[in-house]
Amino acid sequence: MSAVLPPFHEPEDAVGEPPLLQLGPAEDEPCLRADAARNRARLLDAAARLIAEHGVAAVTMEAVAVAADVGKGTVFRRFGDRTGLLTALLDHSERKFQAAFLSGPPPLGPGAPPVERLRAFGLALLRRAGDEMDLQLAAEPGADRRYLQPVRRLHHGHLVLLLRQAAPGADADLLAHTLMGYLNPGLIHHLTRQCGMPPARLEAGWSDLVDRVTGC
Repeated sequence: MSAVLPPFHEPEDAVGEPPLLQLGPAEDEPCLRADAARNRARLLDAAARLIAEHGVAAVTMEAVAVAADVGKGTVFRRFGDRTGLLTALLDHSERKFQAAFLSGPPPLGPGAPPVERLRAFGLALLRRAGDEMDLQLAAEPGADRRYLQPVRRLHHGHLVLLLRQAAPGADADLLAHTLMGYLNPGLIHHLTRQCGMPPARLEAGWSDLVDRVTGC
């Protein structure tokens, strides 16, 4: 989806949050005409409903057009093809999530102690994965690209920042990779859908892991 960036090296004295990233091509959404913006949101909502009810395989351009009660040409003009539509869906969700943890209310956003923000970050990602499981699995990159994705690196960098505050002296970079492993969509799919583990157990396990890692 996004271009591969060089390896991430965060300076030791970094204190600020990184800017929002997106998965798909840049799009100047605020400049869209009001009716075009409404149509886009309507199409994305329809596609999200189809995934929630029938899985990602049910998302075709024709099905989305019917669900949104628009012409099929509108869907193609807006997103180009099915891949563009799925990318836009993930991008829309990711933008909302980034806004929440970078500038939203605490405990996910700034203003709460770092350990509380770590707990809230993982719980939000676990719940998001539960809602978007098929979509996230369909977009999961191969092993050679998985750790170079800009969005994944943004999430990792955010955890590094919080870990440096919550556990000074620890190897925040490696610990952040450990925490990110717990939040991998493939693992969440295996535990919840293949092993039948209730989401509440995963959420409790995340909070326990954060407490153990930070010594709380």
